[in-house]
Amino acid sequence: MMFTLSAEHTDLGKVLHDFLRSGRRDLAALGVDEVTDPVDLVVVFEEIGHHAVDGPLIESLAVLPALGAGAGSVAFPPEVPHAVEADRYFLVEGDTLREASPVAELSSVDPTRSLVELAAGPVIATGVPAQRAFDLGVLTCSAQLLGLGRAMLEMTTEHARARTQFGKPIGQFQALKHHLANVLIGLEMARPLVYGAAVTLNTRDVSAAKVATSDAAWNAARTALQVHGAIGYTAEHALGRFLLQARALRTAWGSPSTHRARVLEAL
Repeated sequence: MMFTLSAEHTDLGKVLHDFLRSGRRDLAALGVDEVTDPVDLVVVFEEIGHHAVDGPLIESLAVLPALGAGAGSVAFPPEVPHAVEADRYFLVEGDTLREASPVAELSSVDPTRSLVELAAGPVIATGVPAQRAFDLGVLTCSAQLLGLGRAMLEMTTEHARARTQFGKPIGQFQALKHHLANVLIGLEMARPLVYGAAVTLNTRDVSAAKVATSDAAWNAARTALQVHGAIGYTAEHALGRFLLQARALRTAWGSPSTHRARVLEAL
């Protein structure tokens, strides 16, 4: 199966890119909170990652609408045991959706993505499509990682062109070119897996996409930090928030090992 984005999807990505590049974060103004199609969500979340937008967006824009709930955050024990900090919380137990309340705040590698432990509250609904909602969370997390990796590659390439050593830009050194090329290959190999998973939305394809994007974004982050040096990890440098978000999302909605196991089980 071959799948590429339509002209409408490409236009959606460009509009969202320009919107976020201008500094705006009120996604509802673009009607993004009304998007439900998995392919559209992939386009949206790649740009969200591309601009490192924070907040419980996976939960509010993809997962909770699939469960028939309003905006907020949600936990899916055991795969997603904690929720991202939000104004309202939900808990999924099997096919039961419950209201929940935070009982403890937990530390996170990404300070803009605080986590909370939840206590179960009243039952809101039973027989909810929990598996589909979870897979949408995994899928949109994968798209967000793809966008993060793409942004880090762009930043690193720009830095390599501007920084000089031994009288010439470091981007002209063959070894560095190889590292950047490997990052690009990883991202481009992961992209069709994300698109394909958006079409099928089955467990195997969604998990394969999460593994590929986790690895690709992680390689992009490692290469970016190596090329930028320690300055890239500081709060003063823009790269820092991309590194932290990639680190957090790599294990969010299931670690790479969890999803490798899901792929194996589906074979």
